[in-house]
Amino acid sequence: MDYTNFDYRLENHVAHITIDRPKAYNALDLECMKELCDIVNRCGSDRSVRAVVITGSGSKAFCAGGDVASFARDPETVDLLLKEVTGFMHLAISRLAWMDAPVIAAVNGVAAGAGLGLAAACDLAIAADNAVFTSAYTSIGLTPDGGASYYLPRLIGRRRAMELFLTNRVLSAQEALDWGLVNRVVPQADLEKEAGALAEQLANGPTRACGGVKKLLALAQNDSLESQMERESRQIAELARSPDGLEGGRAFVEKRKAAFAG
Repeated sequence: MDYTNFDYRLENHVAHITIDRPKAYNALDLECMKELCDIVNRCGSDRSVRAVVITGSGSKAFCAGGDVASFARDPETVDLLLKEVTGFMHLAISRLAWMDAPVIAAVNGVAAGAGLGLAAACDLAIAADNAVFTSAYTSIGLTPDGGASYYLPRLIGRRRAMELFLTNRVLSAQEALDWGLVNRVVPQADLEKEAGALAEQLANGPTRACGGVKKLLALAQNDSLESQMERESRQIAELARSPDGLEGGRAFVEKRKAAFAG
């Protein structure tokens, strides 16, 4: 399927999702959100997808957030529009969170508003050295969406999240690394190569185990120690009988690298 606002391709079990609106700083309007939701659903349903990379086209922006100009066209119905826009985006964020395949944000420029939330929602994030991160919501009288109020406190702590949301402070790539918002900063020219290499490494791994790690970490924040350990026990026991779990055990005994099927 072809998309108007995204480039989507699948190579070597890695799904590459590129927001393709460089003239709009890859800002997302309603049609973009619908397409994003469709793409993420495809990734989650396609068993050949074993890792996902999300980035923006061009070198200026990963995603500048929602397309505020499109939201402001009809003040009388903007509330209805934003309910629809956030509905599609939130479904996409939820699908990314619960799919087995690890999701990598390759942040190639400005990540603002919903773009900040999208980067935070990914499992791992690599930033180009020219990337910047900002909330920007309260600067236009709005509050966060796209899961930003869920992910940011968990990644960087409540105090720092509050500072970003209330002051709209702009973080450099290095500051984002220091705060724990991204995993790695690389030269802008190397971003695609570095993100691709990490994605291929993960795509060659045990996909169900990666999904299990994602679920355990997502649920750990809101559960007791005993409940979490019971979940760990069930998860590891189930995966030990899976094809990749059995292959991992054989490879360990035979002192060779495991060949996971995903």
